[in-house]
Amino acid sequence: MKLRHWVTAAMVAATMSGSAALAYPDGPVNYIIPFNAGGESDVTARYQQPYFKELTGQDMIVQYMPGAGGAQAWSGLNGYNGDGLTIMGTNLPHIILQPMLQDPGYATEDITNIYMFHFTPDALLVRKDSPYQTVQDVIDAATQNPGLVTAGGSGTNSANHVANQRFMNETGAVTTYIPYSGTGATESGLLGGEVDMLWGYTTVAARQADGVRMLAVATEERHPLFPDVPTFKELGIDMVGGAYRGIAVPSSTPEETRKQLSDIIGQINANPEFRKRMENDGYALIDVPYEEMSDFMAERKAAYEEVTGQLKAQN
Repeated sequence: MKLRHWVTAAMVAATMSGSAALAYPDGPVNYIIPFNAGGESDVTARYQQPYFKELTGQDMIVQYMPGAGGAQAWSGLNGYNGDGLTIMGTNLPHIILQPMLQDPGYATEDITNIYMFHFTPDALLVRKDSPYQTVQDVIDAATQNPGLVTAGGSGTNSANHVANQRFMNETGAVTTYIPYSGTGATESGLLGGEVDMLWGYTTVAARQADGVRMLAVATEERHPLFPDVPTFKELGIDMVGGAYRGIAVPSSTPEETRKQLSDIIGQINANPEFRKRMENDGYALIDVPYEEMSDFMAERKAAYEEVTGQLKAQN
């Protein structure tokens, strides 16, 4: 799938107006993160806070509701008042794969996403001292010795797990996926030699610059922070994706409020300072506003359906 929504220089020209006086919101906005503090969902919410305040004059208060891989929060989203003063972070593939593979207490259609603002691109990483210099080296090793090449990733049925399965489907390589409890644990696993390679993200490569080598990245175009790293598509492997993040509201939220909030997040995304900070951390900005969300979600659902049966068989 081609990501039509990568933020371009033309989009950045639509920068935010700090003096905007909006009818919405008329009070502080509670931003619920369905994970623990310190993760990438939290980091990006903190980055958004000052720009939200500058645009609206209201505080964005970040709160945490971890549990069940985000399902605890998402299953309760529609119980909140739809006045626009409670919003919630959402993640893909979580909100699509969870209902496909189990009963998390909600359906994908229950989640009213109003904006997808970035994704953390999948990246294939090895240690700096790894014998694998290229993606083809990995393919050759995992084809000649099926299952002997180990690939770390964050959890089962995650973006990392999806990436590993798609890689095998696309190349014919056979790896053994090793799930870890979180991104931090995967980094330690790779650097400590527990796995041969890691399905991580560009953010991991940014943090571990001296210890890892990124072999390829799952973006349409090369990431500006890693101009020398090829995309999988350049290598003939049809892989574009990662962990997507956005914002949702309770289903009772009026259409006008949904559109106003979508516009605010879009203006934050277009701010050059915000954009630079995100890219320096390894994120890739995208713009999927409320009006385009249905098509975007349908595309992502179709992409995940290709591997759902295979992932379920591994559970």
